[in-house]
Amino acid sequence: MSDPLQSLRERIDTLDQQIQALINERAQCAQEVAQVKTASEGEQTVFYRPEREAQVLRRVMERNTGPLSNEEMARLFREIMSACLALERPIKVAFLGPEGTFTQEAALKHFGHSAVCVSLPAIDEVFREVEAGAADYGVVPVENSTEGVINHTLDSFIDSGLHICGEVVLRIHHHLMIGENTRRDKISRIYSHASSLAQCRKWLDAHYPQAERVAVNSNAEAARLIKSEWHSAAIAGDMAADLYQLQKVAEKIEDCPDNSTRFLIIGNQEVPASQDDKTSIMVSMRNQPGALHDLLEPFRQHQVDLTRVETRPSRSGAWSYVFFIDFRGHTQDSKIQQVLQDVAERASDLKILGAYPKGVL
Repeated sequence: MSDPLQSLRERIDTLDQQIQALINERAQCAQEVAQVKTASEGEQTVFYRPEREAQVLRRVMERNTGPLSNEEMARLFREIMSACLALERPIKVAFLGPEGTFTQEAALKHFGHSAVCVSLPAIDEVFREVEAGAADYGVVPVENSTEGVINHTLDSFIDSGLHICGEVVLRIHHHLMIGENTRRDKISRIYSHASSLAQCRKWLDAHYPQAERVAVNSNAEAARLIKSEWHSAAIAGDMAADLYQLQKVAEKIEDCPDNSTRFLIIGNQEVPASQDDKTSIMVSMRNQPGALHDLLEPFRQHQVDLTRVETRPSRSGAWSYVFFIDFRGHTQDSKIQQVLQDVAERASDLKILGAYPKGVL
């Protein structure tokens, strides 16, 4: 009787050969696409198309029959697409660093590991890098499901001409980790970003109530600091733990089990509709009674789904405010065009920040 395990291994080897051949065939098609684009568009060639990638990934999940999950299958295809795109032209992506942050993880999740990722120390520097053309795209955090909006990101849009080209929603897992010089029962100081300390406050109160909590610029910075310190721990994610070779004392210590952060992809291009899109706008209203009601009324009237409304102080004067609004739909949709026209008639200023594919993964 033949060995059933050997038979399965031979079948897997055959399938691997077929998969490898098909991936290379796809890569060759990508190269041909680049040649056709370059011939017709010249120096203005746009190789990365966010709406096209979103459509491909949605179809991947729609036709998936398992046993791999839709998300896992889409991640595999994301890496294939990333490698193929790099054959056309490598994409350079600036992200809020340092290395090992959740923003880097979001950049890799969206663009794949074949993208060239560059770490920058501040959100406004990410904006400047993309505006100057030194990077094709930037990745910045915009809101956390527990701690709310990142004001610095919203404020950066006030003076920037960049467009929002996409979004990434990342499930955030926080781990308590130590270096080789620290014993878990001797932890007296815990480093992390202020928002991460807040997201883990109840767990820390229960397990390390006496430990000093020290806020630093990023979770990755916290992980780097404890590499050589004594009696210190850090709260950070998997990438930081791997980067600095730290031991996890406790995993998934965030207080809210559905803790997530939303990141924006910023660039210089306007993105066509992908059939499942969001639009972000910035609106300045005249300071008068009922201004907010007047601003939101067109969305109710045309039954447009609002997903976020935030208020920030305006730089035009004291006690003046601008509204950041996200809603479902694309500026190419006739209904959305009517809403924007109605809002523009009521507002003192309207700026479209971008229309982009709704986060796929």
